[in-house]
Amino acid sequence: MLSNTQVQKPEVSEKVISDILQQIPSPLETSVLIKQSGSKYGSSMLNDPKKVSAYNTSYEKAINLGIYGTDLGYTKIYDQNQDAVFYYNSIKDLVDELSLSQYFDFGTVKRLALNSSHMDSLLYLTTKNFNNINTYLQDQKRSNLSLLILTGGWLEALHIACQVAEENPGNQVLVERIGEQKAIMDKIMLLFSFYSKSNTSMAKYQKELQPLADAFSKVQIAHTYAEPTFSEVDGLLVVKDHSTSTVKVSEESLKQIAFITQSIRKEIIK
Repeated sequence: MLSNTQVQKPEVSEKVISDILQQIPSPLETSVLIKQSGSKYGSSMLNDPKKVSAYNTSYEKAINLGIYGTDLGYTKIYDQNQDAVFYYNSIKDLVDELSLSQYFDFGTVKRLALNSSHMDSLLYLTTKNFNNINTYLQDQKRSNLSLLILTGGWLEALHIACQVAEENPGNQVLVERIGEQKAIMDKIMLLFSFYSKSNTSMAKYQKELQPLADAFSKVQIAHTYAEPTFSEVDGLLVVKDHSTSTVKVSEESLKQIAFITQSIRKEIIK
């Protein structure tokens, strides 16, 4: 006979969470692809940097910090230095309010933001600073905020990509990149599930993201395995992966993903 004692589920270690978090790529990769598509700069797609004062809780600050991080990278990819400074200031406000300023090199970032000839350096340093923040948060058992920062950055990049794809329906490369986000969506939802049982704020975000996860479930990704090859480069053995992936996103699914992404983002940025 079973007792009425509730069986405790095993806790997920911070290392497991950290490993999954590190698998989420920088959203700046999508921003670079967008510019390469020939799309013109569109500041109206970004979150207004003046809204920074509307974010009150640490959760709101963290997820919008991620959004502003993507916006900063987007402005610099298009050499929009003045806009970049606005986003730099908003990022600084949020990082200060989250007591994370010691992990963000603001002096160098501002100097690079004002200099159009150092775009690559700014993007690299911004990514490095966010990585430093995420590492610190994970070390301090605050990886839930790390997840929110990464989710905000990812969601903003997805939002911009969807807007550009709707304007350029023939850009199959961009459509496939959007479809590839299904794998990232799965990881994000898995991570939120770790926190939602004991944290009402994280449960709220998980609930808001669920319709997007449902929309991505209709995307088909087929993997074709091929034997890797080995070669020697400068005395080192290099493995080349020849496996491929095919992404299929219907026009209806793309529209649904774009609509839901915009709705979720609207709620987050207020």
